Amino acid sequence: MSEVITVVRRKGAFQQFGEIVEKLDEEDVDIEMTEASESGLEGEKSGLQVVTPGELVSENPGWMRGHGTYFLDNMTYSSVAGTVSKVNRLLSVIPLKSRYSPETGDHIVGRIAEVGNKRWRVDIGGRQHAVLMLGSVNLPGGILRRKSESDELQMRSFLKEGDLLNAEVQSLFQDGSASLHTRSLKYGKLRDGMFCQVPSSLIVRSKNHTHNLPGSVTVVLGVNGFIWLRKTSKMDSARDAPSGASMGSTGGPTGAKSLRADTVSITRLEEESSWQIYSDQNDPSITSSIRQTICRYANVIKALAYCEIGITQERIVSAYEASMAYSAVGSLIEREVMESLGDDVLNAEKMRGSPF
Repeated sequence: MSEVITVVRRKGAFQQFGEIVEKLDEEDVDIEMTEASESGLEGEKSGLQVVTPGELVSENPGWMRGHGTYFLDNMTYSSVAGTVSKVNRLLSVIPLKSRYSPETGDHIVGRIAEVGNKRWRVDIGGRQHAVLMLGSVNLPGGILRRKSESDELQMRSFLKEGDLLNAEVQSLFQDGSASLHTRSLKYGKLRDGMFCQVPSSLIVRSKNHTHNLPGSVTVVLGVNGFIWLRKTSKMDSARDAPSGASMGSTGGPTGAKSLRADTVSITRLEEESSWQIYSDQNDPSITSSIRQTICRYANVIKALAYCEIGITQERIVSAYEASMAYSAVGSLIEREVMESLGDDVLNAEKMRGSPF
């Protein structure tokens, strides 16, 4: 026997709340209905609308069905929980929470999931694993040459399963997966630090996602929500130093400038450090105080994520300064303390005239 599936039209809590608002403000509804009728879509009301899966979005068959919706009996329903978006005649539902969608140029932090044929599969928190080709990485020593069969046999000695790295999204494939590269020395294998993860929607996009923080700690804010906290290295300090601030700075044949008379140039520093870019050994000079500082920053970032505050360098530093009132690092992830840190960050921004 064949079963008959019946579709019951239901109204969610948000729609019931909308009916109460309509009764209280009928004049505004009349204006919105008039504007909708002028655009040729009678019966559709504008404004922010939150829907749940299976909830009726529109009875008008004139809308084009977009992401997050499905069509049944000439009516459009939501397939996800989110806000309704109407652009011209395109009707879609933007989910309140979703996985990371890569874009070209994104600075991300990923974890090696698989070593394949001339490529690594990288988990970046998206719907699919990203691809890092063998030709898109720097070999030890900063040598720029074609990759040979011997390099392919040694792929696991460079990056193996479980290793963390920061990279840039080079391009996107037709199926939506990303192709990465680590050709710059600011990208590569990560060590000397601690990993933490937040929702990707909380990472505020900026020109630079690597910042040196107070306490000799450097943070790498991956756009995909993966964050790496590490001890500030010489490369990090050299990258933030102004090019012409030091005395005796001279330009070299490659355009590199010396930071000071008693230090090596940035180019030489890259050449020396690149021999260690694939090492698995952490820096033995990391003291316990730096470890505690890294843990404090990690708990501060968790507090910002708990309060659903966009994560930037300024907010991390502000929350870190507010956390100094608590001597125990472990107490920073208690509910009351996280809420207090979030309030301190918001109040500090309001004092500076931020629109927050």
